[in-house]
Amino acid sequence: MSGLPLIIAFVIAIIVMILAISKFRIHAFLSIMGISLIFAIIAGIPLKDIPGIIGAGFSGTFSSIGIVIIFGALIGTLLEKTCAALKMSDCVVRLVGKKHPELAMLIMGWIVSIPVFCDSGFVILNPIRKALVKRTGASSVAMTMCLSLGLYISHCFIPPTPGPIAAANTLGIGDNLLLVIGLGALLSIPALLAAYFFAKYIGKKVRANDEAESADDGEVVKTYEELVASYGKLPNAWVSFAPIVVPILLMALASAFSMAKISVPLIAFMGTPIIALAVGAIIAIIVLFNSKKGSSFYELTNETLKVTGPILFVTAAGGVLGKVIASTSMVPYITENTTILSTIGIFFPFILAAILKSAQGSSTVSLTTTAGIMAPLMVTMGLDTPILAALTVIAIGAGAMTVSHANDSYFWVVTNFGSMKTQDGYKTQTLGTLFVGLASMVGVYIAYLFMK
Repeated sequence: MSGLPLIIAFVIAIIVMILAISKFRIHAFLSIMGISLIFAIIAGIPLKDIPGIIGAGFSGTFSSIGIVIIFGALIGTLLEKTCAALKMSDCVVRLVGKKHPELAMLIMGWIVSIPVFCDSGFVILNPIRKALVKRTGASSVAMTMCLSLGLYISHCFIPPTPGPIAAANTLGIGDNLLLVIGLGALLSIPALLAAYFFAKYIGKKVRANDEAESADDGEVVKTYEELVASYGKLPNAWVSFAPIVVPILLMALASAFSMAKISVPLIAFMGTPIIALAVGAIIAIIVLFNSKKGSSFYELTNETLKVTGPILFVTAAGGVLGKVIASTSMVPYITENTTILSTIGIFFPFILAAILKSAQGSSTVSLTTTAGIMAPLMVTMGLDTPILAALTVIAIGAGAMTVSHANDSYFWVVTNFGSMKTQDGYKTQTLGTLFVGLASMVGVYIAYLFMK
């Protein structure tokens, strides 16, 4: 099969895959792998070649990105266990001040979710949110949305969160994570601004259950100072930030030497993502043992591997789909007929990721699957330079947060811990992720106009 019928078959395959994941609750790994196999057969790839193509797509993803994802997740787990994540939050509150609680909550979430999953980050920081609401009298809903959206933005935009790492690797810039980190941080600005103003607005329109309840309901909410003190002695601020900052500095140093065409093997070695994140993990391990919690190291590592396992397999399945697409005649056909795709441009990965996100709920699955589909099309769409590939990762990330609703576990975390009714969750979390996703894409498009 070739030409337009193959494109139609591909579109049908993607629709079937989405339905399999969202409606029939078939695991994303099995859905993507099954669709990859069926599409390979329909596309006319010789049967004897299909096993090799599937194996190459699967193993290629594991060999290049598996360790990086594991190290990134381990850093997040250790920062959570040692209360270093809380220390980072405390630093933000002290920097911004308690007179700007919404802004403090937004920045706090954005920083903490760089290494920590947004679901875990919300649970960790929610006591601080409640304490600040009591201390400042700010809207509980506004504070909830600032925390939720701040966490979500960096979760979808900035490595070492697994989704952006996997997408960057699939699109061929896995060795240049610093570019993705820098661009993700820069393009977080319009998203954060949108999140802040939306939170302030919706906080006046919706009330949480804990705001509606009487003050004498018996619940004891600690003040911010009491809450921080209850965790005992927190790690030093420099030590808390080090597992994140040191890997970034190592990658920055290697990139600077590379651009200056200065060859220093040790610097190049230390600046590769695997080694840089390994150094960050080692620092986090040292913090764990210094905090007298070293006995839980094995258990925490095992827990991290359980969390990252599904992510790795879904990412590898996305790599298989990309390899299958690249092995068909679809890419040459699109190359010969690029008018439509070139018109859509950078909006294509955003729209595709948004459809996948809204349909099946997982931002990580949306990121990895969209990247797998985009990989063979990057040259055709003129997005194959490092800077445009990094921008494509951010565009996919913007789509991967659009929108969070009932099929997304994060929706229920935010709604329940934020003391909101389900219908209020749609007014806040769902509408907020739509607003922030669109604002993010506006920022991506403006950047694209300057970079293309």
